[in-house]
Amino acid sequence: MKRRDFINLSAAASAALVISRAETISAQTDMKSFDLEEFTVAQLQKAMQAGKMTAREITQKYLDRIAAVDKMINSVIELNPDALQIADALDKERKAGKVRSQMHGIPVLLKDNIDTADKMKTTAGSLALLDAPTPKRDAFFVQKLREAGAVILGKTNLSEWANFRSNDSSSGWSGRGGQTRNPYILDRNPCGSSSGSGAAVAANLAAVAVGTETDGSILCPSSINGIVGFKPTLGLVSRSGVIPIAHSQDTAGPMCRTVADAAVLLNAMVGTDASDSITTTAKPEKDYTQFLQKDGLKGARIGVARQYFGRNERVDKVLETALQVLKDGGATLVDVNFPTMGKFGDAEFQVLLYEFKEDLNKYLAARGGKYRTLADLIKFNEENKDKEMPYFGQDIFIQAEAKPNLEDRAYRLALLQSKVLTQDQGIDAVIKKDNLDAIFAPSNSPTWMIDLVSGDCGGSYIGSSSLAAVAGYPNITVPAGFISELPVGVSFFGGAFTEPKLIKIAYAFEQATKARKPPKFLPTAK
Repeated sequence: MKRRDFINLSAAASAALVISRAETISAQTDMKSFDLEEFTVAQLQKAMQAGKMTAREITQKYLDRIAAVDKMINSVIELNPDALQIADALDKERKAGKVRSQMHGIPVLLKDNIDTADKMKTTAGSLALLDAPTPKRDAFFVQKLREAGAVILGKTNLSEWANFRSNDSSSGWSGRGGQTRNPYILDRNPCGSSSGSGAAVAANLAAVAVGTETDGSILCPSSINGIVGFKPTLGLVSRSGVIPIAHSQDTAGPMCRTVADAAVLLNAMVGTDASDSITTTAKPEKDYTQFLQKDGLKGARIGVARQYFGRNERVDKVLETALQVLKDGGATLVDVNFPTMGKFGDAEFQVLLYEFKEDLNKYLAARGGKYRTLADLIKFNEENKDKEMPYFGQDIFIQAEAKPNLEDRAYRLALLQSKVLTQDQGIDAVIKKDNLDAIFAPSNSPTWMIDLVSGDCGGSYIGSSSLAAVAGYPNITVPAGFISELPVGVSFFGGAFTEPKLIKIAYAFEQATKARKPPKFLPTAK
């Protein structure tokens, strides 16, 4: 396909946005330490249960943290004005003996392409939707989060329109939100399109966050920001209420600092949605935390996708260390080969162009407002070039607008090809051949410099998201190490609805490595 990994990759912001490490440290000298640094959901629950902290106090601490730190990172696009009131109500419930779930009183950030029927906006980062009517209802999984007792803290910045506007886009840049930066080194890109969610969680601006993925938009920003990202099987989490790219690949998923938190958040997000028929065929577990097993590697058979090795010597060293951890944990490793690797990208891109036009037009029509079609958005961008297109254009928008409807034979053939090559002849075939529980691969190489002039990250980029993304299969990335102070993650992916196996493996790997470390150049607890 034309973009190397169009959801993951992009050039980034102008030199005016670059902040040196020395300037970063200087800017932090008067900042207070943060006493919730690296707190897990379980730790927050324990503090509330013991009466040492309330949901309101936790929410206020994160709001204060955002005020102090996010001026450097620019990851949060909007705060929920009702967050403290929501926390108060949940505290009253707890005091009365009612605790809804493990998410009761836990602050959550949502990517700004996720509908909320509240006082916040939902814009996909575009100025075109700033004045659009408030969504009539929450996205289905947001409703589930509220029912579980989560505190919706705010919305995060993203690559505008989930990085599907231009081949030359900047990951983490939107017309509404500007450029998000990587909290590990602020002149580096946070990857996209769930860039704000990844950067915010990495910087301890919220307990957990939700991102969305079509191809790599959870995996890449999670890996590159040193956190856990979990893209579930297509249909496990409802797609309704999410500004779409393509229904055959889109899903929301947890972005957290630990595998345990990802399992807790996933519990609260899954469910059958009458308005999204694919969820009726899903096979959710009652509790994904039951698979958090420290010996989860014992007896596991893991395929090693060495087609992703050999592109970056330093990444390979991290991978070899990770493989030794897997073996030491009792896993059997089997080198695997995907004969279809590199053969489905063009078909995937064509599918996304067709489905983007169809799905976005449906969303915009239902949302209401001035801009009701992709053609309307193209016109808006042209009329507002100085604000919406100061760095890159809308070539993907134009390509998508030129596509006919989904009855077109070329679309149906491309969809069939992309699924067969990634499912039947791809992941399913490889797993069946060697009786595997999961596939291991590098998630990404270290991130690239923010630089609109010179373009994207260059030829050393590594990304393994596409096989599972196109297949609609689950994929989890876990921190594995650092290269020059920048995080590197590894991925475990598998067949449809193999989330339990992936959680076991990822959790055991995480517990054996403890590779996650907070950014050095942000204030931490003393």
